[in-house]
Amino acid sequence: MNVRNPSLRQLTIADLEACRALDQEALGGLWSETQWRTELADGRRPGVGVWQAERLAAMACGWLVVDELHITLVATHPGQRRQGLGRLALSALLQRGVGAGAVHATLEVAAANAAAVGLYAALGFQSAGVRRGYYRNGDDALIQWLRLPARSQSGE
Repeated sequence: MNVRNPSLRQLTIADLEACRALDQEALGGLWSETQWRTELADGRRPGVGVWQAERLAAMACGWLVVDELHITLVATHPGQRRQGLGRLALSALLQRGVGAGAVHATLEVAAANAAAVGLYAALGFQSAGVRRGYYRNGDDALIQWLRLPARSQSGE
């Protein structure tokens, strides 16, 4: 596979070790092995991976709750940031949410994480509030919402 042509696919339990490795490298180990197993095994928790040269370069995960897609994680390998891979993964996850009937997407993002805030704004997310002291380190989180486009009635 050419690194200029990343491939997208649904994350499965077979991707457990790749997900854990990227989580560790990009986010410092946000989720435990048990949490990852739960995420990857539950059909109401879609996850999309961007693969380059047989390596998981970026991923986005979420939870489908009634008509909402709650984005739980977006990660890009530190050596491959600012190449559009996180955007590619998140865009694919949003499309899967639409396909599953979600009409909104929501997430929390560290207020100080300018790169992530910029990515979400570029995709149309808007701030709806602040969770003070949300993160372990005491940082605030911005609550972000996005109205998703309606699913095509013709199945396209």
